[in-house]
Amino acid sequence: MDDQPTSLQALRTSLSFKPCRKVPAKVPSIESVWSTGAIPTIMSTINPKTYAPTPSRKVAFLGLGVMGYPMAGHLASAGHQVTVYNRTATKSIAWCADFSGPGVLKHALTPREAAAGNDIIFCCVGNDDDLRSVTGGADGAFAGMKPGTIFVDHTTASANVARELSAAAKKLGLEFVDAPVSGGQAGAQNGMLTVMCGGEQAAFDLVQPVAMAFSRAFTHLGDSGAGQLAKMVNQICIAGLVQGLSEAIAFGQNAGLDMNQVLEVIGKGAAQSWQLDNRGKTMVADQFEFGFAVDWMRKDLGLVLDEAKRNGSRLPVTALVDQFYADVQQMGGRRWDTSSLIRRLR
Repeated sequence: MDDQPTSLQALRTSLSFKPCRKVPAKVPSIESVWSTGAIPTIMSTINPKTYAPTPSRKVAFLGLGVMGYPMAGHLASAGHQVTVYNRTATKSIAWCADFSGPGVLKHALTPREAAAGNDIIFCCVGNDDDLRSVTGGADGAFAGMKPGTIFVDHTTASANVARELSAAAKKLGLEFVDAPVSGGQAGAQNGMLTVMCGGEQAAFDLVQPVAMAFSRAFTHLGDSGAGQLAKMVNQICIAGLVQGLSEAIAFGQNAGLDMNQVLEVIGKGAAQSWQLDNRGKTMVADQFEFGFAVDWMRKDLGLVLDEAKRNGSRLPVTALVDQFYADVQQMGGRRWDTSSLIRRLR
């Protein structure tokens, strides 16, 4: 658990809503190239991207973890006015020190303060309970949002909490879009996430051009909860694919094949997949430090299996792979990436 401020009021005067300092002068000012339409990224935590021209909006971003930190950075570099909030205030201050952009950048000490006066509130936290914590209560984002403001949740959470918070938002005259992402830390850093959205079409249409700062696809899939359900479909696919790839590589190695060569060949045929292309050779090399952790995958598969019980789906392979990931956790691989399933077979 991150250290928490011992006195919120004591910090409020010195920290709340302070403008972020600019990066050192030796880094070229983004304002100097803004009019070209090709806005370069200047932060080490995000990679270069050319942003489609879009009007600057006042936005907030709640949650500066491995995904939220670069996602908020892309919003700043695309020219939006960004207020950030993180449970540990020092991380918000660090973000302000790292990023610069044409818009005003600042940090706040509560979700409510971050949300106040902004048009779109983006969020990426850990789970259902974290999401309820940053939205509800006297210091929650909903309490600071003016009517018509849109809350966009990028947390991988349950479809139930998406529907619950959407209903709560509507009672306050707010909009809620559930928008979990796929692409991992690399996708966030590159501004190339795939985002699956549920909620009102009108709210989605307002958010999409802004969110394209960190997305390669931002797609509306239906009513509230549809985004979370689509992310569950995504995780079911990944679980089966990674297990199949693990078995194939282990089989080939036991047979004495040059598996790097084999992967090159089969990657040109029907066995090709993102997992094979991006994780196959690192699995051969027994390297598992590439982003999405086993702990996170187990959390996501827990959501999948809970939803399957509710809707009557039979997911025997997914349930089995979930237990295989439990084995990897027991092996000390809680922070290994999801391709570490192959460790069970060695």
